[in-house]
Amino acid sequence: MYCIRMSSATESATPGFLVWRLSMKWRVAVDRAVAPLGLTHAQYSVLASLYGMSRSGLRPSQRRLADHTGLEPLYVSKLARALETAGLVARTRDPGDPRAMQLSLTEQGREVTRRAIDVVQGLLDQLLVPLGGQDSSRTRQLVRELATLIDAPLDPYAENDEEQS
Repeated sequence: MYCIRMSSATESATPGFLVWRLSMKWRVAVDRAVAPLGLTHAQYSVLASLYGMSRSGLRPSQRRLADHTGLEPLYVSKLARALETAGLVARTRDPGDPRAMQLSLTEQGREVTRRAIDVVQGLLDQLLVPLGGQDSSRTRQLVRELATLIDAPLDPYAENDEEQS
């Protein structure tokens, strides 16, 4: 059985700090893992999301991809332009909305993305060992808990608004 002892720094940590630390640990690990493929974590997030959406028959706009990834639309636009320059993504005008850009992977983009997904899946396997692996009941529970937190509204001004009332 795999056992991890919490460090004294995390034993009394707040949930917000732990979420931040885990997200930073993940981002740094993915950045390092996909760097040999010429990608950053943010570029990987765009490519992998686009890959998954395209496998579902979608050709998303930059805005829809931004909504899907949680990245800012302007940042997705910047990433998409860089990925287009690298030959991994094609950007075309949306016939239904001439202001919007639709994204699709090029053949090279599909190949690089498949390789990157394999690398990141290996990282995910490592990360989830302490919970019993990707298919464990603890991992399924973690996914449900994380989805609940992601779906919860978060308004940074809500508390301040109440104080001013």
